[in-house]
Amino acid sequence: MQIIAKHTDERVLPLESKTVIKRDAARAIVLQGDEILLMYTARYDDYSLPGGGIDQGETQEQGMIRELQEETGARGIRDIEPFGCFEEYRPWYRDGADVMHMLSYCFYCQVDRELGTPTFEHYERHNGMRPVWVRLNHAIAHNKAVMANSDKAGQSLVRETMLLEMIAQQRDSTQQATA
Repeated sequence: MQIIAKHTDERVLPLESKTVIKRDAARAIVLQGDEILLMYTARYDDYSLPGGGIDQGETQEQGMIRELQEETGARGIRDIEPFGCFEEYRPWYRDGADVMHMLSYCFYCQVDRELGTPTFEHYERHNGMRPVWVRLNHAIAHNKAVMANSDKAGQSLVRETMLLEMIAQQRDSTQQATA
């Protein structure tokens, strides 16, 4: 899958002197009209794409489907198409590493509008995560305001906001092309 964007947190530079751990993740992009299915996290007051780490033995697509089902209770997952891969380097404070090198493989898909019951991990429940249908432009503006005005912003917020902006840009150019 093609890398569509890269982000390096300035706190990890220079990379040459750091211990780096690599993580592969998969994320779902579910659009219905002007709305997108996102995870709202109360602890950080932000929106993010459903997704997470790819388990050993899973393909990128299988990881996306599993994460989407676990986090949102999504049913009828279909019409899966690749969007692109987001590459990032950010601080990491576990596993004896200083830096996480994450590749987030993102896929468009469709789901049934009515969601089932999510199966959250402990930290997801603790952080107050919940799936929501929200207007894409609202989510972008909200995340930007959180980044500008909050000291509690999560580390993934830059990635998530950049991805949401790219999704909106692609949606807008597709709509203009078909008009």
